[in-house]
Amino acid sequence: MERFLLKRAEGAEPGNGGKRPRREAAGAELPLPWREIRAEGLRCEYGLLFGAAEADGLLRELERDVEYDQGSERTKLHIFGKWHNIPRQQVTYGDPELTYTYSGVTFSPKPWIPVLDRIRDRVALHTGHTFNFVLINRYKDGCDHIGEHRDDERELVPHSPIASVSFGACRDFVFRHCESRGKKATRHIKPIKLQLAHGSLLMMKYPTNVYWYHSVPVRKKVLAPRINLTFRKVMSLISK
Repeated sequence: MERFLLKRAEGAEPGNGGKRPRREAAGAELPLPWREIRAEGLRCEYGLLFGAAEADGLLRELERDVEYDQGSERTKLHIFGKWHNIPRQQVTYGDPELTYTYSGVTFSPKPWIPVLDRIRDRVALHTGHTFNFVLINRYKDGCDHIGEHRDDERELVPHSPIASVSFGACRDFVFRHCESRGKKATRHIKPIKLQLAHGSLLMMKYPTNVYWYHSVPVRKKVLAPRINLTFRKVMSLISK
């Protein structure tokens, strides 16, 4: 399994033609150089969006202010005809009149709150993309997880990127090509394993979610919580 870690930013990247990682001008919002992660059908950028002190403060605000879904069908997933409890906490925030369907459940987002607005503004400042919706997952420890999936729901604006911002415990994040999954795999393509750090941003660009599944697997040695925010561009009801 290939591993891409931020500390390797000075070397050549596999799957990137042997070129050195792209660097951007230093600034308050860019504590470390940004890196491109490339493979067949995969286009991502990764780096630290927030310094340690700012990330710590944002994590405290998220823990205090975000209200997660509880006690309803929103806390379950519909998989292969059966309902299962979600092995993490989850909630959506976004613009009015948006909806988002994930694993058989349709979400109507809560209104934006100040801490989410600040994070969203920083993402837009760095990436040049605006987002109208965020899915938040809270992993209480390494036993909470999310299985292999693609962010390819029909409500997403076609070809739009997804910005994944992480706070708290560093967790493994695994990409697996759609043709190399399971016993019926038609090709042998090595998974790509990242470690998403506190205050980091992973930009998943088109066509990553067409060809690659991703997951946050169980890591029982991780004892601290992690909060992940995936900012998305969702079509309004009028546009559907």
